[in-house]
Amino acid sequence: MSKDYSLRDQMRRSVVSIMSNVAEGFERNGNREFIQFCYIAKASAGEFRSQLYVAHDIGYLEEDQFLLLKSLSEETSRSIGGRIRYLKSTTLKGSMYQEEEVEYEISLVLPTQYETKE
Repeated sequence: MSKDYSLRDQMRRSVVSIMSNVAEGFERNGNREFIQFCYIAKASAGEFRSQLYVAHDIGYLEEDQFLLLKSLSEETSRSIGGRIRYLKSTTLKGSMYQEEEVEYEISLVLPTQYETKE
């Protein structure tokens, strides 16, 4: 596979896309955006898996290498799918939806002298 630069580069891009989309979605600070980017990352994991089949079918990967990488890509897809399910079910919406922190000033008025009636 070292000489098939286009397939190798495409596989590298799909793997980098997984990590990049998870990171970018997380940094958006909102669940809707995070979910959207997780779906893109999950699709990139599927893309990588299909490229593994191509590499295996044309003899670039031995059976044990193929099975290991396929298993890892499936585990990655399941993990991202679990994150999507969690994000869809939680009432937490991300830091961009949190109420702004408001500072309250409490002043306590203490009398400095007592009034007395004589």
